[in-house]
Amino acid sequence: MGDTPISNNIRRLRFEHDEMTQKELARRTGVTRQTIVAIENAKYAPSLELAFRIARVFGVSVEDVFTFEE
Repeated sequence: MGDTPISNNIRRLRFEHDEMTQKELARRTGVTRQTIVAIENAKYAPSLELAFRIARVFGVSVEDVFTFEE
């Protein structure tokens, strides 16, 4: 897996939501903490389903979390 053209605001959103840990976000979305780390660091692009799950945890749209850069 290389770098992905999808960037994200997960770290900022976690901070803005009572400094939510990666572990807590992982628990709430049904993935491992390592998956959240990889997504945050743009090493892994989440599935569409996981992208929606992450957005719902923060109460925002998918576009508020992820940006596709060609």
